[in-house]
Amino acid sequence: MRRIGIMTTSALFLLFGIIAPVSARQEKQEEKEKPAKQEQQAKPEKQEQAKAPRQEQQAKPERQEQAKPEKQDQAKAPKQEKQAKPQKQEQAKAPKQEQQKQQQAKSDKQQQQQAKSQQNQQHQQQQQQDKSAKQEQQRQAKSQQNQQQQQHQQQTASSQRPQRSQQDQDRQRAYPALRLSARGSGRIPDDRFRSNFGREHSFRIGEPVMVGGYSRFQYGGYWFGFVDPWPVGWYYTDDVYIDYVDGGYYMFNPYYPGARFAISVVI
Repeated sequence: MRRIGIMTTSALFLLFGIIAPVSARQEKQEEKEKPAKQEQQAKPEKQEQAKAPRQEQQAKPERQEQAKPEKQDQAKAPKQEKQAKPQKQEQAKAPKQEQQKQQQAKSDKQQQQQAKSQQNQQHQQQQQQDKSAKQEQQRQAKSQQNQQQQQHQQQTASSQRPQRSQQDQDRQRAYPALRLSARGSGRIPDDRFRSNFGREHSFRIGEPVMVGGYSRFQYGGYWFGFVDPWPVGWYYTDDVYIDYVDGGYYMFNPYYPGARFAISVVI
């Protein structure tokens, strides 16, 4: 038993002696292998780190390629904006041009209307001037015609004027001066006036008579008073006529055209 124990102990020491160096070697071997393993493990990391810049460099062209369209788009945008500006300007100009055209058309229309109005005014003025000139010519012609008629009547009256005898002149001078009356408001009806008075109805007064202190004469059923004195050169035996002129009654003598004197109707 003792031997067995000694043998067992010896075997254990021997085993331990063998195992210990082996363990030491294994440990040393492991220590030697650890840096290598660590280095091998580090290599992929380093490679990964080395790859990262490469990948980043490789990614840069992609990014640059991706950025290029964006930059190109960004560069194109101002160009497109510049190109769009003329279009916008043209679009903005269009209403202005249309407005200017409308204003120009309105101005042209107003000018045409003003020109037409001026032409109408000038035409009216010309017509008025022509009318006035024509009226003036007619008035002058009528006035000249009246003058000629009066001259002719005077010449005719002078040639036809009755010859006054000395006896007629003495008788006319022998009549007393007329006693004048105030202008009255009596009026002869139109039908009676047309049938007995006017240029077509001449008569002779004869000798005036005194009625109520005033000189009177009677004709056509009416008594008349003298408002104006008897004209010089007229005789009571001359043919005379009564006419209504300028709102009153007047006596006319065909032998003395243009001459007249006022009388009044005594009602």
